[in-house]
Amino acid sequence: MKEYKNIKTFDQLIEVEHGKIGTESRNTYEEKTQMFIISEMLKEARKEAKITQEELAQKTGTKKSYISRIENAKGNIQLSTLIRIFEIGLNKRIGLTFL
Repeated sequence: MKEYKNIKTFDQLIEVEHGKIGTESRNTYEEKTQMFIISEMLKEARKEAKITQEELAQKTGTKKSYISRIENAKGNIQLSTLIRIFEIGLNKRIGLTFL
């Protein structure tokens, strides 16, 4: 059973739920979290641009099903494709931060 009594921060909760940084469980959680964030950013930017998934796919040389998978946080995405979708398809710049 997981111990929740002494949890005071969100980081502590994540560690209890998904393990310490560097563990397989935590890495999987972090990957899924990042994909969810990207999916939400893409959906929001596409809706703000008032274009459909089909239109975005046409502008960026991908398929509607691929855009849909990204927006639903399913599967993997190459960085070059992500940049193309945001920069060419949505006229948005991407910045990366490494911690």
